[in-house]
Amino acid sequence: MIPIQMVDLKRQYHKIKKEVDEAVLNVIESTAFINGKPVQEFANNLSAYLGVKHVIPCANGTDALQIAMMALDLQPGDEVITPSFTFIATTEVIALLRLTPVFVDVDPKTFCMDPSALEKAITPKTKAIVPVHLYGHSAPLDELMAIAKKHNLVVIEDNAQAIGGDYLSKSGKNKTGTIGHVGTTSFFPSKNLGAYGDAGAIFTNDDALADKMKMVANHGQRKRYYYEIVGCNSRLDTIQAAVLNIKLKHLDEYVKARQAVADFYDKAFANNPKITTPFRASYCSHVFHQYTLVLNDVKCFSWRT
Repeated sequence: MIPIQMVDLKRQYHKIKKEVDEAVLNVIESTAFINGKPVQEFANNLSAYLGVKHVIPCANGTDALQIAMMALDLQPGDEVITPSFTFIATTEVIALLRLTPVFVDVDPKTFCMDPSALEKAITPKTKAIVPVHLYGHSAPLDELMAIAKKHNLVVIEDNAQAIGGDYLSKSGKNKTGTIGHVGTTSFFPSKNLGAYGDAGAIFTNDDALADKMKMVANHGQRKRYYYEIVGCNSRLDTIQAAVLNIKLKHLDEYVKARQAVADFYDKAFANNPKITTPFRASYCSHVFHQYTLVLNDVKCFSWRT
C-alpha cells in the first residue's frame, strides 16, 4: 500500500529539482545567507504577481501577523475581531501583544467570517478586523471592507491558506491578501506556495505602513544600529527566498492542479447524501489549500480501553 500525502512535496521537488538545486547552491556559494540578493528579488517578483506595491518578507506567517499589528500601533486592550474557527496563530499574536481577541462566527458554507456577526461584535474599543481566507476560500471582502470603512477599522487579511486566489469585487479582479489595509501569508511547506522551511510575508499598498513594517521586522531600525522603535527579528533567509523564487513561477500551475483534483472529488461525492463538498462562492476562486468535507448525519463513536 502506498501512503497518500496531502501534498507530495518530494514529487513536486523532483519536477523542479534542477532549478532549485542550482538556486540553493548559488546561495551557498555566495555565503550571503541573510538578506542576500534573492530575498529582494523574491519580494519584487511576488509584488508583481500580486499586483501590490509592497511585499515585506519575514520569517513565518505568525510573525507576519504580529509585525502588521505592531506597525499599526495597536495598544493593549484594543479589540481585534477574528473568526472563532481558524488556526491558533491568528489569535495567538493578538494575545501576545496584550490585545483583546473578539471571536465571531463563520459562514457555515465558506468557513469564513460572517459579515452580520462582525457588525454585531463591534464596540468603541474595536480597532482591527482579521478575516481569514480559510482552506483557500476568500472571505467576503466587499462586505467586510464596507463595514470596516463605516467604523474606521483596519483590515488585516490572513491569507496564509489562499495565496494565488482571485477575488472578484465590484472594482474588478484582485489577488486575495491585497484588498485589506494589510495582507499576511505563510510559506509553510504544505501551502500552495511553500518554502523548504518556515517563511512568510506581508503585503500593503500603503507606503508609510510598509516602511514601518520593514523597521519592525528588522529590530525597529531603518538604518543599521539606529533603533527608532521597538521591533523584532524576523527575516526571510536567502535560501528560502531562492526556493520561493523558483516555485512562484509555478504557483498558478499548482493552483490549477488542486482545482482539478477538487473537481474530481466533487463529481465523485456528488450523489452521496452524507457528504457536502466544499462551497465555491461566485466572488472568488477557491485555491483549495485543503479540500474540506462536511459529513451529514454521521454518528461519532468513542472507545474506552
